[in-house]
Amino acid sequence: MDLFSSVNDDKKYQPLAERMRPQNLSDFAGQEKILRGTLGKMIAQGQTPSLIFYGAPGTGKTTLAKIIANTTASKFVKVNAALSGISELRGIVKEAEEQRKFYRRRTILFIDEIHRFNKGQQDFLLPYVEDGRITLIGATTENPFFEVNAALLSRVKIVRLEKLSADDIKKILRRAVDVEKFSVEDNALEIIADFADGDARMALNLLEQATFAGKVTTKILGELLGEKIRRYDKSGDNHYDTASAFIKSMRGSDADAAIYYLAKMIDGGEDLKFIARRIVICAAEDVGNADPQALILANAAAQAVQFVGLPEARIILAQAVTYIAGAPKSNAAYLAIDKALADVKNFRGEVPKHLRDTNYKGAKTFGHGVGYKYPHDFANHFVKQQYLPDKISKRYYEPSAQGYEAEIKQRLENLWQAKSD
Repeated sequence: MDLFSSVNDDKKYQPLAERMRPQNLSDFAGQEKILRGTLGKMIAQGQTPSLIFYGAPGTGKTTLAKIIANTTASKFVKVNAALSGISELRGIVKEAEEQRKFYRRRTILFIDEIHRFNKGQQDFLLPYVEDGRITLIGATTENPFFEVNAALLSRVKIVRLEKLSADDIKKILRRAVDVEKFSVEDNALEIIADFADGDARMALNLLEQATFAGKVTTKILGELLGEKIRRYDKSGDNHYDTASAFIKSMRGSDADAAIYYLAKMIDGGEDLKFIARRIVICAAEDVGNADPQALILANAAAQAVQFVGLPEARIILAQAVTYIAGAPKSNAAYLAIDKALADVKNFRGEVPKHLRDTNYKGAKTFGHGVGYKYPHDFANHFVKQQYLPDKISKRYYEPSAQGYEAEIKQRLENLWQAKSD
């Protein structure tokens, strides 16, 4: 024992985020979908496989790894990929072999920032992960499918941890307040939870900083956060008002207003996936076939922002928003599906016999497929025949004369005219 060992062991000298780290699943907040599933059952039974936890900072990657070690009575060894070499890994493997041989105890090797391991380090681990000498749990904020070798990926289970909800963060903060006996103003935890944006560690660090001044108040938080506190409640009226204005500005072809509301949402800490979904919906609902590229670009943007993240994601979103705002508009496809759904609810017509499936024995006995005309056998790849059920004869899709949809309109009108001849 050295002079400082008793100090290091005393929890009161640890950061609040470390003191509040749950030791079992009952105290863990968030990730309910994962923990209610197969992984939760495996942890409870002590049969956890090698894993890679992929998620944003503060979502519980390290905490879950330690809980797994506690639940399975395993030796827990933590290394940082940026600082560890193969020589250190050799020593860990040797110790793990001794733990298994003499104490019948598993070793969980937790590698933080596993995406920083080079190919040689990852390849070194392969045989020991495969034969069970170590149970590997990696943690990364980067997509492991891009950063981790395929050989190692094939030997682990990827678990994606989602950002914690504001309610999850408040639950964590309330537990800290109760345990530490902090004095906190009523709405202070709401502000911290909103600012933390799903990061439990950030929330607890902010709470701890605020307690140094005594009671945690809105004023103290304002001084700590400065201009970072915004009038943008991600669960309140202002949230929905801003999202509504954002969509209506794109629909109304006002690129400047759309960009303004995009900036307001980003600055307020809005979930990028929420923003991306609104853009994708607008591309289909309000642009539609007037410019089919809009949906392709919006979907590509939605995928790209998850891969890139902030701050660069703002550029991707801005490109998609300005394109959609400037694109020709048509809601014809949106109106078509709603009209068809209304008819389907009121009248379920029978599929005409010549359109029915013929890929099973005896189908033709019932007259299925008989009389069907294969369009590609005819000029212009079109032939007049019945497609809608009996008693239904209407146009659901009425193309506009906007953008590319004008070409669709002309072609369909020519075909509709051929039908009526």
